[in-house]
Parts: sequence; C-alpha cells; structure tokens
Amino acid sequence: MLDIRILREKEQEVRQALLNRGATFDLDDVLTLDRERRAALTRVEQLKQERNSASKDIGRMKKAGEDTGPLQARMRAVGDEIAALDQRVRDVEETLQDRLLRIPNMPHASVPVGPDASGNAVVRTVGEPRAFDFDPLTHVELCDQLGLVDFERAARMSGAGFPLYRGVGARLERALIQFMLDLHTREHGFEEIAPPFMCHADALTGTGQLPKLADDMYTVPADGLYLIPTAEVPVTNMYREEIIQQPLPVYHVAYTPCFRREAGAAGRDTRGLIRVHQFDKVELVKFVEPSTSYAELESLVGHAEKVLQLLALPYRVLELCTGDLSFAAAKCYDIELWAPGHKGWLEVSSCSNFEDFQARRARIRYRNAEGKVEFVHTLNGSGVALARLFVAILENYQEADGSVTLPEALVPYMGGVTRLTVN
Repeated sequence: MLDIRILREKEQEVRQALLNRGATFDLDDVLTLDRERRAALTRVEQLKQERNSASKDIGRMKKAGEDTGPLQARMRAVGDEIAALDQRVRDVEETLQDRLLRIPNMPHASVPVGPDASGNAVVRTVGEPRAFDFDPLTHVELCDQLGLVDFERAARMSGAGFPLYRGVGARLERALIQFMLDLHTREHGFEEIAPPFMCHADALTGTGQLPKLADDMYTVPADGLYLIPTAEVPVTNMYREEIIQQPLPVYHVAYTPCFRREAGAAGRDTRGLIRVHQFDKVELVKFVEPSTSYAELESLVGHAEKVLQLLALPYRVLELCTGDLSFAAAKCYDIELWAPGHKGWLEVSSCSNFEDFQARRARIRYRNAEGKVEFVHTLNGSGVALARLFVAILENYQEADGSVTLPEALVPYMGGVTRLTVN
C-alpha cells in the first residue's frame, strides 16, 4: 500500500507511475476523501477545544450565579456535531482504506517503461539450447511414455490442471523439492519454514493478492479461508503486525503446493504441466532494511539462477517493464527456461522487490540503527516453481530412444538413478 503522504506530496509522480503501468485508477476520488477526512479531523479538534473552554466558562458562571443555559445548549449541539463528525471520519477512513488497497505499487525509477511483456528487456542468457539430431518430444508425450504423470486419471478426479505424479515421476518431483531446499538452506543462508497451506483474507490482503486477484483464488467459504497461491503469503505474514526483533536481513525458504484458479486462462496450454491450477514451489522470502533492498534483489535472482546452473539448463533473465509488473512489485526479474519440445521459454521464477508496499499493508516493521520504528522492505522469488522445471528437465535431457538422462546434481536425490526409461 502506498503512503497517503506520497499521494499528497507527489501527486503528478504517482499519476505518471500509474500511467506507465497502464493502470486506470480514480486518484481524484482518493485525494478528495483524504481532504474530507483531514478537514473533519480539524473541525473535530476545533470543536473539542471550544468544548474544553466552555466547560471552564460554565464552572466560572455557575460560581458567579450566571445563567449557563444558552452555553450548555450550545455544548449539546457541539457534542452532537462531534459525534456526527467522528462517524463520518470512520466512514471516510473505511472507504479511503479500500481505495488505497486497490492502488498498485509505484515502479522503481530503473524499471523500463513499456505497455506489456513486449517491453521486457533480456538482461542475460545463460547456456545454449541443445541441438537435437532428432525431433524432440513434448513433456506430455514423455510423461505418457515413461509413466511419470497420469493426466487422464487426474482429470477424472479433479478436472484439468491438477496433475497426478506417479512412480518415478513422483520421486523426481520430491527430489527436486529436496534439492532446492538443501541448496537454499545450506548454501544461501535461508531458514526453512513449513507454513499452513490456507490463509485468511487479511493475510492475502497484506501481500497484495486481495482484493485484486480474488477471482483467481480457491476458497473454503465455510471457514473464511483461501488455499494459498504461493508460500509468499504465509511466510510474509509470519511477521504481520509485528516489529521484527531479530537483526535484518531475515531470509526464509518454504516448500508448498500452490493453488491458482487463473480465471480466464482456459484454452492456453491446458494439457500437460505448463499451465496448472495446482503446482509445487520452493519460495524465497526476504525481510531487509530499505537501504539494502535493491542489492538484496540482485542476490535473490542469483539464488534462483543457481538452481538452474546446477541443473545445467539453458535460461534467460528478463527485467520486467512497467506494464508487466505484478500489482505489488516495484521491480521484478523473471527467469525463463528453454523448453525444446514446447519450442518456447517458460517462466520458472519471478523475483520481486516490493519495497515497503506489503509491509504497510501487513504492518511489518523493524527498528533502525537509531532505534526508530520503520517499515521493512520485503522481497520474494520462486526458487523455483516445480511444474515448468519438471517440463524443462524432461524436454532438454531426452534421448532419441525416449529415455531421459537426469542432471548430475539430482542423482544423489534419486537414489543413484541416472536415467528414466520406459518400463
């Protein structure tokens, strides 16, 4: 959430930021509400001062035997006006809060301006796509041949977009999760967290998924809970409405399944693992001092890249333009893997700096070196998402006979298995 003072003091800058994002928002309505709130508070303060002064006058007049009736009548009217103004302030604040929650974050000055994904910039490409001497199969064909994922049975029980891993496919998924958790905890200094897989609306509001992405959420209405779309939600909300007591930075990593309805996405890559409603993900979350957050963003990208480097997969890093930023991000890098069977790039990680946007919504604070309480900066990134990583491994490491050679880094996690073959 943006600080209301920024809207007051840098109105034109905010308007330009929203324009660069392609966001349509009635900023005039917010500023009008803010002015009304402040005017009402000023009027209440004036009336309270008048009431305090009159109280002294009434006491003096009574001692002097003077008629206090007219002044007491005036004070009753003042009391009624204060009560009415207090209620109006509460109503305006509720509306203003709702409006502020719907304003996206302002892009950092370094973010390239662009209308949509076409304006994203390739920062670097690592590794060369493999040259095949045969026509590479898609991951769907490989999963069917090798018995890794049973798409048909999954669809019968849950519908499209809910994969059913089985046998060595389930083992590979588990191996990837353990490999990434070990990497991030042992080499990158993250503390592992095993969070709840459901959260309430306040938690999702804190990280920015609500109210904007309500249609993409799976809900448990009877309990007022939501299935999490990412571990970012519960892990960030660990410190909701707290002053973090331990020294910054704080690094957490968590594996969770993730659930996304993705309303309106029907018809795009609905067969297979590329676009699914349930997928596994290892998520990285940072709580840092504001002065360090952009250096922390670069290191976060490096942590996610390390996963792909160890797996020897070709990838590229994109800097997202203003029109392609998520609602809460001030700056974001996407990491994409090359999938030869799919004949395209697949996003497996988004690494974002939210600055204090989430911290204001969730009231997450720390004490700076001078002891002053301030909002932290929060960052998160996929380290990485599993479904598309699974796809990229199968398609990049497939052989002409339909088998798949496993990356060397995964062999210890697969109990020494080096190749997936047709049974």
